[in-house]
Amino acid sequence: MASIADTSEEMRVNAWFSSLPPGELRALLSSSDVVVLHAGDYLFRQGDAPDGFYGLNHGRLKASTVREDGKEAILAVVEAGNWFGQTSMTQRLPRMRDVVALDESTIFAVKPLAFGALMKNVTFFKAIADLQSIHMNWLYRMVEDVTLYSTRARIARRLLLLAYGDVTMAPQIRREIAVSQDILAMMLGITRQTLALELKAMAAKGAINLHYGRIEILSKEMLLTFQGHV
Repeated sequence: MASIADTSEEMRVNAWFSSLPPGELRALLSSSDVVVLHAGDYLFRQGDAPDGFYGLNHGRLKASTVREDGKEAILAVVEAGNWFGQTSMTQRLPRMRDVVALDESTIFAVKPLAFGALMKNVTFFKAIADLQSIHMNWLYRMVEDVTLYSTRARIARRLLLLAYGDVTMAPQIRREIAVSQDILAMMLGITRQTLALELKAMAAKGAINLHYGRIEILSKEMLLTFQGHV
């Protein structure tokens, strides 16, 4: 059982979590078990039965699927503060993707019976609907990126999204993004070589700086300009 004293700063400032009324917030946490994953551990796999609604308190997770050609496609890097898993829980459908820890991670897990009890509260039910809307808007943006934008524009848009915490959408941009080029390429569905060439071109123009395992944003304005490349 978790309490507000167990929550990280990232959790407390998360827009969805912090918007919950005090009663619903306490009920959510008191219904949560604490799960610890080590890097490489799976929270769940594609096709698993829905067995929890989750909040990432510490660490990072990746949500991914394996394509027909055997290559991994990363949908998102989930950062601390985010809650997820409500789609399978509300629709009683198998998990649609794998979720695995990138770092040691601490997770609040609300099991099905406890989640069902929480959903009987109208305020909490509405909050879950709001969370679903947030995630759907994020997914629509991903679809738009694939269908409407050039490779460079897609990279720029994803870098900016990651700078605001990906699905977190924090109010302030971060100047450094802890993501490897391998993971970024899998997020975008492009080859590592194509990504490397585009990132070097962006760096040459002064938009970013490349470091081992991270990318530094030097000019948000220039990345916004790259987004116009359709």
